[in-house]
Amino acid sequence: MAEETAKTLEELGELTGQAPVAQAEAEAAPKYEQKLDPQGRAYATGKRKDAVARVWIKPGKGQIVVNGKEHAEYFARPVLQMILKQPIAAVERNNQYDINCTVRGGGLSGQAGAVRHGISKALTYYEPDLRGVLKKGGFLTRDSRVVERKKYGKAKARKSFQFSKR
Repeated sequence: MAEETAKTLEELGELTGQAPVAQAEAEAAPKYEQKLDPQGRAYATGKRKDAVARVWIKPGKGQIVVNGKEHAEYFARPVLQMILKQPIAAVERNNQYDINCTVRGGGLSGQAGAVRHGISKALTYYEPDLRGVLKKGGFLTRDSRVVERKKYGKAKARKSFQFSKR
């Protein structure tokens, strides 16, 4: 009984009658395709805390409109404007897309996070090749942290009433 030994993956595949592992993984990798509406825009929904943003992206001069106002007017704090532009800067697409979005619920910080999430998703729908860069930057992950509910017998979610021995 002489047993055959395989020195490479290809030889092992020939012995077992299976395709090499590298080819099987390449075939199984999902292919993302462009998703556009009839007007040629990419649409996505972004969420953060209680805020929900609907975002449309189309080629343009880099104008960002939030709820009918310029983004600098709606998000007055520079930190929120920076959060908004992070995914665009990460993929180096400054001044290439016009972004129109409506956002509701939550506060300004949550709304800025929701718009950022929506912009990231819409960019992947418009240019699927950008998905790797945005995924690595953490822009496609929905931040699932929400406010903890108030508990019975507590002042807030975890804060107790002041303790008095007498």
